[in-house]
Amino acid sequence: MRLALFDLDHTLLTGDSDVLWCDFLMDEGLLDRSSFAARNAQMEADYKAGSVDAQAFAGFYVSTLAGRSPAQWQPLRERFLHEVIAPRIPAEAHALVRAHHAAGDTVVMTTATNRFITELTAQHLRIEHLIATECELREGVFSGRTRGVLNMRAGKVERLHAWLGERGQAFGAFAHTTAYSDSINDLPLLQAVHEPVAVDPDAKLLAHAQQQGWRTISLR
Repeated sequence: MRLALFDLDHTLLTGDSDVLWCDFLMDEGLLDRSSFAARNAQMEADYKAGSVDAQAFAGFYVSTLAGRSPAQWQPLRERFLHEVIAPRIPAEAHALVRAHHAAGDTVVMTTATNRFITELTAQHLRIEHLIATECELREGVFSGRTRGVLNMRAGKVERLHAWLGERGQAFGAFAHTTAYSDSINDLPLLQAVHEPVAVDPDAKLLAHAQQQGWRTISLR
């Protein structure tokens, strides 16, 4: 058995799903640009620097869903995929995913962005398995809070083991494991696999990858 793990934002996608979602909602008039844009930009900068608090980061973006049901958000979510996300996925990203499928690997997208925003992206990439930050629903409506272990930093490793356990599998049973990411925030996941691959990496990850002799690629 072989396992291929893909980060989404700035890896398979040119951009960040959370940031792009907020920009989309501001363009739609659903978020106040004067009060939200600066917070959105600062959160993105802190994430790239690896200094953001994980709960603050995840909670900030999940809060944008609060007060509506998944069905109420669905038309906007579909437009977001087709108008914003799909054009930002390079052909090279699609080709890399297809190559792992052709090799018979179990292919998983693992992202800190919440499931509701990213599950259509996974489907668009023809990735069956998605591990993402989960959103809390109360009486069928998004509460604006996260649920369970955040799929971020060391949480990505914890959630991966839990997901495999639910499938009756163990991480150590895979003959080969590969992980692709752009971010120093994914260092715990990259260090856990046989073959870590830095994809258009940020400065901190690039320095670490070069020091460790990890493969570095570009999908842009």
